[in-house]
Amino acid sequence: MLFNSIDFAIFLPIIFILYWFVINKNLKLQNLLIVIASYIFYGWWDWRFLSLILFSTIIDYLIGINLSKQENQTKRKLLLRTSILVNLGFLGFFKYYNFFLDNFITAFSFFGTEINSNSLNIILPVGISFYTFQTLSYSIDVYKKKLESTKDFIAFSAFVSFFPQLVAGPIERATNLLPQFNTKRHFEYSKAVDGMRQILWGLFKKIVIADNCAKYANLIFNNSSEYSGSTLVLGAIFFTFQIYGDFSGYSDIAIGTSRLFGFNLKQNFAFPYFSRDIAEFWRRWHISLSTWFRDYLYIPLGGSRGGTWNKIRNVFIIFLVSGFWHGANWTFIVWGALNALYCLPVFITNNNRNNLNVVAKGKYLPSIKEFLLMLFTFGLTVFAWIFFRAENMSHAFNYISDMIFGLNEYINYYKTYRFIYKLGLPFIIVFLSFLIIEWLGREQKFALSQIELKWRKLFRHLLYYTIIITIFWFSVKEQQFIYFQF
Repeated sequence: MLFNSIDFAIFLPIIFILYWFVINKNLKLQNLLIVIASYIFYGWWDWRFLSLILFSTIIDYLIGINLSKQENQTKRKLLLRTSILVNLGFLGFFKYYNFFLDNFITAFSFFGTEINSNSLNIILPVGISFYTFQTLSYSIDVYKKKLESTKDFIAFSAFVSFFPQLVAGPIERATNLLPQFNTKRHFEYSKAVDGMRQILWGLFKKIVIADNCAKYANLIFNNSSEYSGSTLVLGAIFFTFQIYGDFSGYSDIAIGTSRLFGFNLKQNFAFPYFSRDIAEFWRRWHISLSTWFRDYLYIPLGGSRGGTWNKIRNVFIIFLVSGFWHGANWTFIVWGALNALYCLPVFITNNNRNNLNVVAKGKYLPSIKEFLLMLFTFGLTVFAWIFFRAENMSHAFNYISDMIFGLNEYINYYKTYRFIYKLGLPFIIVFLSFLIIEWLGREQKFALSQIELKWRKLFRHLLYYTIIITIFWFSVKEQQFIYFQF
């Protein structure tokens, strides 16, 4: 079920009414309703894969209980390894089996050995990369004794399958989300209103910004050999805002929906395109995944401790694994390696934590230095996204080659101007308004979060209605979220 679908628009009010007005006095029934709703939400796509979520839930629930009872360190390690093997085993089979098989065959062909083997027609279960990491965090935290295991199977099932963030995150830690299922929840009008406001902004980012940028990004990337260099630059920029509007929009809808039911999820995006260096960008982009890799991979490897070579090794490992997590394609691995190269200078010189505060905090405009740093970081990010979007390595290199060597022809700029003209003045105005609102709200958890305190009621409601009208005006055919594929 998609957040931007009629199905979800009907589904959400029904669950909300049942949750708050029918079974609001019984915590266990509320949790059970969430489990049922979550399985319906996920099964709407393909009910066959519900068994994967259920099996993963049962395995980690039982492992968690046994970890709490077991004092023998050898047996505790065995239990943890079982959890890791089962979860990553499912992920590896569905997501990477054909990738490894194809590369294995290609490698042997270099030595003149032909291997005949057929790839399997494997359907990638939606959201498997997200809920796998979520359940793993529970087992690891219980193993490290950072968290007590739960004996409430319904609450644990609700934690694993919580429908707002089941498919594309945020990847919640058990230490934050699981205790909320064991705590009595009360309806708070202000929290619900804030949640609706965040849902509205998330829908705007997805439907108006991401989906409309996708039309042009897809047109340019799918026919890149036909376009000029400057138009290819424009295509990369379109995809840069497509993926931000799509993914951060999903996170906004997920967090806002959770607030409707009395839950608080972690912020997943913190205006990353206003970053002044690449390390700051990765503190602000897909925060739940970045911190997951930091806590469960980077720090155990030694983090920034040790010599220069240790730092280089750990930075590359974290980004290569992150790239591989995104998909079974060499383009994602190169994208991860490229970001590792970007990060090396600031990590080696210990400048990776220079920009911890919000850019131009308390000011309307950044300084010239801040603006140039943001522009440079944005440029690096746009270039890296080309590998992320490209179909394969050949496509990526051809795209970059055509983009670089086609920039100096006069006709290119004329063609680019005509392409921009096709966007239409209304969309250009809406897009610029989006950037302004994001910039003005950059100190908050999402752009509209403090609008009730800063705007008068008349102007506030005028903005809400304008956003709603804009969503319907610029809506295109129902588009799946990008990260459903990861």
